[in-house]
Amino acid sequence: MFHTTFYLRRLHSLCGLAVLGMVLFEHIFTNSMAILGPAALNGALEMMELIPKPIFLGLEVGGIAIPLLFHGIYGIYIACQANNNPGRFGYIRNWNFSLQRWTAWFLVVFLIWHVGYLRLYTKGVTGTPISYELLYNYFQNPVVVVLYILGMFAAIFHFCNGITTFCMTWGITKGPRAQSAISVISMCLCAVLCLITLAFMGSYVLR
Repeated sequence: MFHTTFYLRRLHSLCGLAVLGMVLFEHIFTNSMAILGPAALNGALEMMELIPKPIFLGLEVGGIAIPLLFHGIYGIYIACQANNNPGRFGYIRNWNFSLQRWTAWFLVVFLIWHVGYLRLYTKGVTGTPISYELLYNYFQNPVVVVLYILGMFAAIFHFCNGITTFCMTWGITKGPRAQSAISVISMCLCAVLCLITLAFMGSYVLR
């Protein structure tokens, strides 16, 4: 018998870990160049522009947009079925379970705003290339800074906690000790990525 839900959940976790992870690390690595100054960030952005546009567009649509849309839509379906009760039990895993769902809802709105404005409108419609100068002006609005940092934190936690759930879903960590170990490692990675985010955001705000 073909268990559709079984395979959909595994595909959902795989898309989240692989695609969101790839986008997140590329985004953080590229933006971290801002710490070294405008020339370093512009150089990293120009490297992306060396990829032929048809190939780059194909990667964006087929390798990023479609998998993330599936992950997001099916994730919303899962979230609507979830029973969040962190206040009742108070266990760390239960809080992580709830935060995974809450960050998912926040990320839906954040990505529509962030990708819609910078990638679709600014770069796609107006034809303005993304540069240090553009981002510097973009982050002069304190509201934008706060929303962006919250969005990055949400994405980082969602990905890092997703490592733990991925390992459990795919049977990589079967025992409580292994699950606790991967959870600690994932949260340490979460803290490191959040600190890097604050560092490169500081290069815009405190310039």
